[in-house]
Amino acid sequence: MIDTDTSILSYLHPYDVLSADKRTQILDQSEWVDVPAGRPIYAIGDTLTGLYIIADGQVTVTDANDAPISLLGRENSFGERGLLQDGSAVTQAIAETDCRLLVIPSAVFHDLLRREPDFARFYQRTGRAAGTATVHSGTLAAARVDALMVKNPVSCSPATIIQDAARLMSDAKISCLCIVEGDALKGIVTLRDVVGKVVAHDISRTSSVASIMTETPRVLSPSAIGSDVLHLMMEQRLGHLPVVSEGRLVGIVTQTDLIRYQASHTASFVGQVAGATSVPDLAAITARIPHLLVQLVASGQRHDTVTRMITDIADVVTRRLMRMGEDALGVAPGRYVWLACGSQGRQEQTGVSDQDNCLIYEDGLGTDDTDYFGQLARFVSDGLNACGYVYCPGDMMATNPRWCQPVSVWASYFHGWIASPGKEAQMLASVMFDLRVIGGDDALFDELHAETQRHAAENSIFTAHMASNALTHGTPLGLLRGLSTIRAGEHRDTIDMKLNGVVPVVDLGRMYALQGQVKALNTRARIEAALECGIISKSGGHDLLDAYDLIAQTRLDHQARLIKQGKAPDNFLPPATLSGFERSHLRDAFVVIKTMQSALMQGRGTLA
Repeated sequence: MIDTDTSILSYLHPYDVLSADKRTQILDQSEWVDVPAGRPIYAIGDTLTGLYIIADGQVTVTDANDAPISLLGRENSFGERGLLQDGSAVTQAIAETDCRLLVIPSAVFHDLLRREPDFARFYQRTGRAAGTATVHSGTLAAARVDALMVKNPVSCSPATIIQDAARLMSDAKISCLCIVEGDALKGIVTLRDVVGKVVAHDISRTSSVASIMTETPRVLSPSAIGSDVLHLMMEQRLGHLPVVSEGRLVGIVTQTDLIRYQASHTASFVGQVAGATSVPDLAAITARIPHLLVQLVASGQRHDTVTRMITDIADVVTRRLMRMGEDALGVAPGRYVWLACGSQGRQEQTGVSDQDNCLIYEDGLGTDDTDYFGQLARFVSDGLNACGYVYCPGDMMATNPRWCQPVSVWASYFHGWIASPGKEAQMLASVMFDLRVIGGDDALFDELHAETQRHAAENSIFTAHMASNALTHGTPLGLLRGLSTIRAGEHRDTIDMKLNGVVPVVDLGRMYALQGQVKALNTRARIEAALECGIISKSGGHDLLDAYDLIAQTRLDHQARLIKQGKAPDNFLPPATLSGFERSHLRDAFVVIKTMQSALMQGRGTLA
């Protein structure tokens, strides 16, 4: 049980971005409720009193047909879908165990939506405002069992004596054992069996485990989904479900695994990062991001949702390192802002991300003050590297003195690149037009960014050079409707799904944003904005969105597949691993991109 103070809100997103005074105010207006196991919290159609946050216990959420949607644990929230519609519950919530809930009144919830942009952005981003499934209330039910299960579970033979089986469970800190002969599952033994059958019925500890095991237990196949697990567990009151493929035991799913799966989503990551006290603590948390990516992909999340969630974690890690740096170095001697560019700036990080960042501080500071920001940059950058966000190969980092400068120097950078758009200027401008504030004083960058974007759009020579630079990344189209692969080296016979797949679309999106002075940084959002303001035709824009979705999703699927195989994720996809149908569609997507590149070169921006 946790204390009923502001601590629960201080590490839960999006409350962690609010001020401490605001969190205290929210808590003062909220109510703590204790619900016994088995009691309903609300039913479908009930008027919701507020948003529920689980401080302790487990809650089952079901739909109108009593089908389980999700099993929620500590730090999960529920009820927001109904609050964002007409205030009536669209699901039913029941306390699976004794629960302690924090209820934020609906009036407070809606007031936060109106007054706190970060709070509102969180719910808009997760699709809750549209009444769609949330991160917390859809992913578990849709996830494949092979993403939920523990592979190669601890097992023993039927002849193993009960005492040895109990010791196995104790040593491995598990609550059940699979009983196998060869690879074939024969039964299952749980701690409850040991207590209920051995102790209660005085069965000898030297008897074989076969004497107390449950024979031919209920099982699932790896192709089952989370709702199958929930249905079977609830109907049969089971806590453990072996996973069997073609008669062979391949894994097991327990109630603990379901809770762990729910807790592994981004809200839990954010809370743990916010509470980390050292760089090693942060590194231990971010080491689990590849597993998170696999789970998100397996649950059917769109590529742009997955990459946004992954980027959110990187943002919070960066801000935590900034705070740690200030604690170590002292209060900053002046105003400053930390910015990210590249995939983090566009909120498109995947399982393979280096760091691209810079630091801007106010004008008029002395040498000692500017040295402080150099030290802070080193602290944050080293911390990011330790957390898996490796140093940028091109040294596009705040640790490079060139990218740690006062506002006036940054203004001169942008002015020079626009006035004299040479090759380096084009490259740097491409990177810097994706800058996004991560932490610090936003105002230091806002005016600079708006002025730079306006001057760039008004300079036809600069935009022409930028358009030319956007066409330097070609698509992997070969002759005779084939795909052209890398011909030699470590990645022979593969397609670089980043450089020749995603990057060409990123370049197009950036150009559309420049032409229309669009503020969006995310590639998909830029294309959608270009459609709305008529920079590209409806047919061309929609085809480009479809092409981008296919390529970006294929890239993510490839990375998730590598992680599941115990390998490091990369961007190099062997076309041979795809079906003929998949290769054909992938090629069609590349054709769309090439056509849009040609349209940009001809100044049309449309697709006939």
